[in-house]
Amino acid sequence: SYGELNVCANQVAHRLIALGVRPDDRVAICMERSPEMVAGLLGILKAGAAYVPLDPGYPEARLRDMLEDSAPRALLSHR
Repeated sequence: SYGELNVCANQVAHRLIALGVRPDDRVAICMERSPEMVAGLLGILKAGAAYVPLDPGYPEARLRDMLEDSAPRALLSHR
């Protein structure tokens, strides 16, 4: 439900803020499309940060280059 999505997004936002993410920071997110990805995106935005979308299907070298170029403060992914 939208209520559950909001609760999850708030949890992500609070965790990111606790990790030191501030407005205008970048946070990378590497997840398959799912409800968890939507909660992650919303949580990043609620923390005031911008998201850097990383497709888990990309080759490792491409992901590494994207991370080096964007220099995100944090990375969200599935365990």
